[in-house]
Amino acid sequence: MVNEKELVGIEAAKYVEEGMVVGLGTGSTAHHLIVELGRRVREEGLHFVGVATSVQSAELAKEVGINIQSFNDVKQIDLTIDGTDEFDPELNGIKGGGGAHLIEKIIAVNSDRVIWICDHSKEVAQLGAFPLPVEVIRDASQHLYDSFEVKGYAPSYRLTPAGDKFITDNGNYLIDLHLEKIINASQLAEELIHLVGVVEHGLFLNVADHVIMAKADKIVHFYK
Repeated sequence: MVNEKELVGIEAAKYVEEGMVVGLGTGSTAHHLIVELGRRVREEGLHFVGVATSVQSAELAKEVGINIQSFNDVKQIDLTIDGTDEFDPELNGIKGGGGAHLIEKIIAVNSDRVIWICDHSKEVAQLGAFPLPVEVIRDASQHLYDSFEVKGYAPSYRLTPAGDKFITDNGNYLIDLHLEKIINASQLAEELIHLVGVVEHGLFLNVADHVIMAKADKIVHFYK
């Protein structure tokens, strides 16, 4: 059986060119991208600077030989390649299944181009089936949780396999909103980001320029 995530990760690695500064995403699909870029570094002599969106991605990139620098140490990012948990026909998306959407969004909005990579299950007609992650300050978390419950947003804390509250790379909690359908994503994004105690949400609107999707053994491209 074709591994769609591996297929699209290998395809996306072709977009990285000599001398670029590249944002490297987080998650299972981005894992294949990073491994393939490491192969290109070793076997093709490709030189580029990677800016990782998570501790996990930084560690993997270093293991495979990619030169990693922090966002604060680069002047610009030429291209970011990252996964997505959902994307709609306008190339808006939900991200944060891996809990790294705060840094993913910072890197993405400071990039000249953004490519999302995914398997065919991520294409949706309307956002919302995937739970929307909201990163929150721990000391405000319960008040925000209660507020989301009153609004009917069906919140749940992100938990670790051991049942503890998941803590992001930035030391915050995640509250997932089980909305099923998001009717007005722009309105919801504005509402969430203005709540005191919310650090960032997983709605990525007008961010992606290009989506590369694998469907069986085919590659499908979507452009803004």
